[in-house]
Amino acid sequence: MLSVPKLLPEDMDFQGLLPAWKLSADAKTLSQEFIFADFKCAFEFMTLVARYAEEIDHHPDWSNSWNRVSVRLTTHSKKGLTELDFAMAKVMDQFALQLKTKTED
Repeated sequence: MLSVPKLLPEDMDFQGLLPAWKLSADAKTLSQEFIFADFKCAFEFMTLVARYAEEIDHHPDWSNSWNRVSVRLTTHSKKGLTELDFAMAKVMDQFALQLKTKTED
């Protein structure tokens, strides 16, 4: 776990580093909707993310509807995006890719 999360620079190239994520107009949140083959894959994704979130003590704002998981990331205590949000987004992308690849086999 990162001890004291640092705010990310506002001019950070989020689009280049996290192309699937949307940066809010005020640059304080990242969001994405993940779409899976079915509910089971969506739930498996959420379970993997929940375990990681507990490890780093940083939790996403999210919701699930069948095969979709909508995510919003921000560090509430810092009122903006921190290295924790960046790490979470990268891990979520990796988990989603693993699950999508697994279901395509």
